Amino acid sequence: MKPPTLLDKIWSRHVVQTLGEECLLYVDRNFVHEESTQAFEALAAEERPLLRPASNIAFCDHYAPTRARERGVEGIADVEIRGMIVQLGVNAGRHKLRHFGIDHAQQGIMHVVGPELGLVLPGFIVTGSDSHTCTNGAIGAFSFGIGQSELRQVFMTQTVWRRKPKAMRIAIDGELSTGVTAKDVILDVISTIGANGGSGYALEYAGSCTARMSMGERMTMCNMSVEAGSQAGMIAPDETTIAFLEARQPLADRALWARAACDWLTLRSDADSAYDRQVKIDAAAVQPMVTWGTSLDDAAPVHGCVPDPGRLGDSERRGRMERALSYMGLKPGTPMADIGIDLVFIGSCSNSRIEDLRVAAQVLKGRRVRVPAVVSPGSRSVKRQAESEGLDVIFREAGFDWRDSGCSMCVGSNGDTVPAGKRCASTSPRNFEGRQGPGARTHVMSPAMAAAAAVTGKITDVRTLLGAA
Repeated sequence: MKPPTLLDKIWSRHVVQTLGEECLLYVDRNFVHEESTQAFEALAAEERPLLRPASNIAFCDHYAPTRARERGVEGIADVEIRGMIVQLGVNAGRHKLRHFGIDHAQQGIMHVVGPELGLVLPGFIVTGSDSHTCTNGAIGAFSFGIGQSELRQVFMTQTVWRRKPKAMRIAIDGELSTGVTAKDVILDVISTIGANGGSGYALEYAGSCTARMSMGERMTMCNMSVEAGSQAGMIAPDETTIAFLEARQPLADRALWARAACDWLTLRSDADSAYDRQVKIDAAAVQPMVTWGTSLDDAAPVHGCVPDPGRLGDSERRGRMERALSYMGLKPGTPMADIGIDLVFIGSCSNSRIEDLRVAAQVLKGRRVRVPAVVSPGSRSVKRQAESEGLDVIFREAGFDWRDSGCSMCVGSNGDTVPAGKRCASTSPRNFEGRQGPGARTHVMSPAMAAAAAVTGKITDVRTLLGAA
């Protein structure tokens, strides 16, 4: 047998049965949100119990309002949205699930709350009713989103059928420049391999730069693996992972914890593992990145220009680029730094953790925004931490609207939208047509870059504000 990869090691521990090219996998943790109604209804229709309630956790995030939260669910004017939030609570109560509802002190985005509360451990297989469940791969888990029919199966059996993906190793080596962040790195990766480059693969991020990343930075990387077409992004657990988890676990049995930690540290690809594909990224060459189109591989360095589709020989690619530029209202050759911004959003499951807010606040301190700007912390815990550090004061004094936690303007389904035709500098993970509202034009970038756009009113190299360019 060939030396195993990280994926191989986790996969082999969870196979219950093999049928042809598919394996029945045991699921350690399953996350659900407001859009899981269909799977719950299937349970009710078949009069089946949810097999392992303790392994399934519910979160109110996609439709959670980020304003007037003190009014609770009764303050939600939209009857349909209010009904979905209420129904999630009803279903969670009926099946005795842990539920981070709209009034819970630790409510927030499922991909933020799960890791911050230590609900995911290395070696786990984690499923969730959202494609960005891959965020949890930062902890050394094989984690992916599933649909309603698969969610029904997990509810009933705590297992899911999966065809094993191929393994792609993405080695990021070297030092990042000042002002360049994990968000820039993953945008660079996606622009390198393409929005479908990871299709059929599990992406394993490695290299010296990855090893130096904080857990929050690793979560940003793994979170956006799905934007490269992959079902999962993973990073092998190391001492940084162990320290992160130790701060979040009740350690009544130190000996048991020590044994677990030793086992987790073995969950790394062997030195001579054979990958199906390998990609190398020079961290020192990565620049602050910004998207110009309607796909995550439509990205360019901040000092670059909007590309010219006329230079492409591939007619299909040329047509897609022309449609993207038409939707975005951009002309080929336009310098990225000449693009004006109408609105700024800092938040989402990609970049709403405490360190994201710290980075943005560093740029904003002592400055004022030129355009409307919104910040939504990823969880109530993050919000409390930020307020204890005085970050909310910096955001407010700069002119930002300091809101409550939730998916907010990333999904545009909870009252937080970008008006049609307006440009939003956004830290969200997606930029397809209408993602932030009908006709909304989204430019994805890092929290630091979004803060820079807020104070200048246009796409701006944040390094010029940090004195590093």
